[in-house]
Amino acid sequence: MTEVEVLQLLVSPAHRLAGRPSDGPADGPSDERVPLVEVRRGLGIVGDRYYARPAHRMAAVTLMAAEKLPVAIDGSADLRHTRRNVLLRGVDIDACVGATIVLDCGTGPVVFAVNRPARPCAWMDVTIGPGAQRALRGGGGVRCTPLSDGVIRLGPATFRVVAGPGDTNEP
Repeated sequence: MTEVEVLQLLVSPAHRLAGRPSDGPADGPSDERVPLVEVRRGLGIVGDRYYARPAHRMAAVTLMAAEKLPVAIDGSADLRHTRRNVLLRGVDIDACVGATIVLDCGTGPVVFAVNRPARPCAWMDVTIGPGAQRALRGGGGVRCTPLSDGVIRLGPATFRVVAGPGDTNEP
């Protein structure tokens, strides 16, 4: 078990990075970061744009390591720039592709199947700054399917891998 910290959570009801990056992000709330999220098994994060969308069930929740987040031109970068849902400090989440993981913020465990990398797109060069897409290659986070219901909140948490790639054990 590893001690981690949940630094940021983002719930976005609308897809704001659509179309051409040169046109800029679509309008929306100035801050979609929240103190906690409700996760539903097989559906995603309640209120998020990918919640219960069949095409996104294998990628309903995205987790990202803060250690991989490049600094933006203005000196800051966060989930509003990357559009990931959960920003963690203290774990190389990108190394967990193919694993089953558990995140517990003290409200009970939330289990995820880590399905694939969340590959950075050209939008990163617009929202963070030139070169961000390249800097995030191999570190853009992971797309997951929630395997249990639960709550994730800001602050300290525990993280563990319960099944590695190819394991048949379920948590």
